[in-house]
Amino acid sequence: MKKEVTIYTDGACSGNPGPGGWAAILKYKDLERELSGGEALTTNNRMELMSVVESLSLLREPCAVKIVSDSKYVVDSVNKGWVRAWQRNGWRNSKKITPPNCDLWQKLLQLLERHEVSFCWIRGHAGHPYNERCDRLAVEQSKRFSSRGR
Repeated sequence: MKKEVTIYTDGACSGNPGPGGWAAILKYKDLERELSGGEALTTNNRMELMSVVESLSLLREPCAVKIVSDSKYVVDSVNKGWVRAWQRNGWRNSKKITPPNCDLWQKLLQLLERHEVSFCWIRGHAGHPYNERCDRLAVEQSKRFSSRGR
């Protein structure tokens, strides 16, 4: 039986593009682990996706994972099958161009082969304690990468 893990994720960006941060909280039984990072010049969508890829990469064995995210970009791309269609079409979207963040989508698909993953969307900034915590961590990271130190 696979371990059941819930992962809360979020991304933040000051400007789009601009300095950005991502964060995740992994929960397994009563254990929690926070992780975060960022980039000096990035987009909000990239940070949202990075939080999922980085957190799934941390799991040492195949798990049953529930990703909870406020990113329609990430959740819909997987749940509506867009990312699989991009892969089938040689990494071209409906506009016949390479979708943004293709490198991260490719990594994510590899991780989805290893783990049993479901994606759940929640409304951001609506008082969900783990989403709010992830947001704070992601914003802190974006500030670390800001040349202005906002």
